[in-house]
Amino acid sequence: MLTVIAIDDESHALQVVQLLAAKVPFLELRGSFTNAFTALPFLQAHPVDVLFVDIHMPDLTDVELVQGLSRRPLFIFTTAHSDYAVQGFELDAVDYLLKPFSLARFTKACARALERHHAQGPASRPAVLVKTGYEEERLLLQEILYVEADGNYLTYVLATRRVLTRQTLADALRQLPAHRFVRVYRSYLVAVGKIEKIARHEMTVAGTSIPIGASYEGVLQTLHASLAP
Repeated sequence: MLTVIAIDDESHALQVVQLLAAKVPFLELRGSFTNAFTALPFLQAHPVDVLFVDIHMPDLTDVELVQGLSRRPLFIFTTAHSDYAVQGFELDAVDYLLKPFSLARFTKACARALERHHAQGPASRPAVLVKTGYEEERLLLQEILYVEADGNYLTYVLATRRVLTRQTLADALRQLPAHRFVRVYRSYLVAVGKIEKIARHEMTVAGTSIPIGASYEGVLQTLHASLAP
């Protein structure tokens, strides 16, 4: 079960979230707010798992809302403007819903939040859930060496095995913590702590050479710093 609240300055938009949330069996909507200032004290007193919020609130920005919380919930951003998609992903949002959205799209976002919530559960070590066929498999972050993309499929490469899943690199970027995984090529994410050597145009991870794309060379300075003794 996920506990959630919704924040949107448009009452109609809140009603849509309320109606859809009632149809998702693993959601418990605990409140709806048209004003972020009234939502903030409620969240501080009653922490929830997921927050549905319009990414562009007139009285309080999403960044300010995040910074004001002692316990940060998962975020699903909603908006009528596609221009804010990049900003939503930069804030590590679970998903980004473009209004008007259907029940199917809403449920998909909620399922992603549930997966992220389970992966971050206090009883588990840091991990991500990936779908393998009709099942889900938990991969410990510390075991992932790198991720390789091929179209709509990803291969999570671990020290002892490879896990294939139908997922895009953008999906993996939203799941994996940015301080532990970095994109170095259009089809590669690498675990920063697993990098053995860095050259100008390639790096070595567990004995495997991985290219560094020209547009990602800016990450080299950060990577060198992380590998410094």
